[in-house]
Amino acid sequence: MRVCLAVGALRVAVWMGILAHTSEAAAPAAHSLRQLQGVNFVGGCAFSHMAMDDPIVYPRQPGASHDHSFVGNATTNAFSTLRSLRAGSSTCKRDGETAAYWVPTLLLNGQMVAPAGATIYYRRKTLAPLRAFPAGFKMIAGDRHATSPQGMQITYWNCGAASSVPASTEVPTCPDTRGQSLRLHVNFPSCWDGKHLDSADHRSHMAYAVRGSCDATHPVAVPAISLIYRYPITGGSAVTLSSGGRYSAHADFFNAWRQGTLVSLVNGCLNALRHCGRES
Repeated sequence: MRVCLAVGALRVAVWMGILAHTSEAAAPAAHSLRQLQGVNFVGGCAFSHMAMDDPIVYPRQPGASHDHSFVGNATTNAFSTLRSLRAGSSTCKRDGETAAYWVPTLLLNGQMVAPAGATIYYRRKTLAPLRAFPAGFKMIAGDRHATSPQGMQITYWNCGAASSVPASTEVPTCPDTRGQSLRLHVNFPSCWDGKHLDSADHRSHMAYAVRGSCDATHPVAVPAISLIYRYPITGGSAVTLSSGGRYSAHADFFNAWRQGTLVSLVNGCLNALRHCGRES
């Protein structure tokens, strides 16, 4: 009788162990927003060119937009397509980053100022794992019609990480010191509707995450892109944008990455909760 009870107890213990192991394996990893800080990969892209073109808002209409400053894909123009961009060269250091990025051209006393270059962060802002942007995906962050500050979640200025000048929605005057020049930041949303590569206003298919979560209408988490343009000036009250005034900052992204490279970075860095840093 004791032998039977012992065997029965052993079977129950083994069975409970199997259930516990199975439950643990099936449960998704629990992450906190704090754990997501510093989870990113970073690109560096030189300035390419200026043009009054916008292949997202005004496709096949050269000269129809305000002036833009392009980094990344060197062939970006009004006629750009996924195929043409994939075949083009890039000013980005990372092999395979043939995506196109652009912002309105900065003006100083009405004169165009070319950026010194751009730093591009791909971050994880959601607790849910990310999906890489599909090939040909397009989006715009910011409002070209804005006449008042848009909020620092979307866009702001600063003088670089080494500066004591605080980030602001107003254009600062930066110290005339090495490493402290004017920067424009534009942050893209990181929640996608999971269906559309673009939308009529180039924004509605996307939404910003709230406390690490995406809403029911935009349930698919994607990388959060932060585009930082560096300018060889100190800023000040004479700075405006080609889209009008000082508050109309916005940025465009056209995904023409070599898709395998992008997927590997998203899975190997952002989904693996790793800080992969800059490209070599």
